[in-house]
Amino acid sequence: MSHVRIWVHAVWGTKNKLPYLAGPVKHEVFGHIRYNANEKGIYLSEIGGFHQHVHCLLSLTADQNIGKIMQLLKGESSYWINRKKVVAGRFEWADEYYAVSVSESHVERVRKYIRNQEEHHRTKTWEEEVNEFMEKYGFTRVPD
Repeated sequence: MSHVRIWVHAVWGTKNKLPYLAGPVKHEVFGHIRYNANEKGIYLSEIGGFHQHVHCLLSLTADQNIGKIMQLLKGESSYWINRKKVVAGRFEWADEYYAVSVSESHVERVRKYIRNQEEHHRTKTWEEEVNEFMEKYGFTRVPD
């Protein structure tokens, strides 16, 4: 048996940055994403976010890859949100997502960062956070 622990901090947002996750909707959606991850054998250690985006701390197993996990989490949750009519109108996640590896020694710091999204976004917009994330990890933005 292989023993693998690859921590990943994944972030994705709503289509057109619409604030669908404001108020109690956020907790309902995050609860469902956590439930769905568990059902699919995805270890989701932490989930949080703000009005238009989600942060997850995931641990991949030997047979998982980030592309498939993101497809499962985003696709199924979008389907569920629309089927249950959790928000008014048609809900969609943005196509893009961000994912970076996390050192075992930084896992607790990332958990705390994810838990404190409400506080974090009192002084920083989602766009500012994305720009920092892209710069910090050397991502290049591709025009639509």
